[in-house]
Amino acid sequence: MPPVGMHHRILIPNCFVRPREAQKAADEAKARFGHIDGDHLTLLNVYHAYKQNNEDPSWCYENFVNHRALKAADNVRQQLVRIMSRFNLKLCSTDFNSRDYYVNIRKAMLSGYFMQVAHLERTGHYLTVKDNQVVHLHPSNCLDHKPEWVIYNEYVLTSRNFIRTVTDVRGEWLIDIAPHYYDLTNFPQCEAKRVLEKLYRKLEKERENRK
Repeated sequence: MPPVGMHHRILIPNCFVRPREAQKAADEAKARFGHIDGDHLTLLNVYHAYKQNNEDPSWCYENFVNHRALKAADNVRQQLVRIMSRFNLKLCSTDFNSRDYYVNIRKAMLSGYFMQVAHLERTGHYLTVKDNQVVHLHPSNCLDHKPEWVIYNEYVLTSRNFIRTVTDVRGEWLIDIAPHYYDLTNFPQCEAKRVLEKLYRKLEKERENRK
């Protein structure tokens, strides 16, 4: 059984196509969309390119991208825009040229996925936060490094436990965005707890200095 809370997740249909007869070309195409901070922003790069190419199915085919998945993503986005306008919610995005553009998107994702976080241990494997399940980054991930903290979409149970669709986040963001969840009085002893304790002390010191 997956750990508690992990079944509440949004499944992302596979955006990338990898036909057996063209795996190398498909991998090269995927790498062109790769984002240093992980899979969610890589998918965003694909979506932007899809829109810039007028949602052309032949562009999808040439770039080994699943047209149906992108069309579904676009439909969901349009529905969300309609819901926001119906409730008079402001549509606001950080300017694309701002250095906070991707940072703000990662923070926004963390505010939704704060329970689906894993920490890199000194042993080189990841532990999911609170339930301390040993997991590995899925081989399909776009990262060229192993971040200390990641959010993930899916917990995949096979012969090894994998987390799939992952993005690099920062420990400081965890205690800023979800202090109710990262309340250390209700936290198992682990490396992640020790790191968070240091971050809380640093935050406290900064607050005192501002007084």
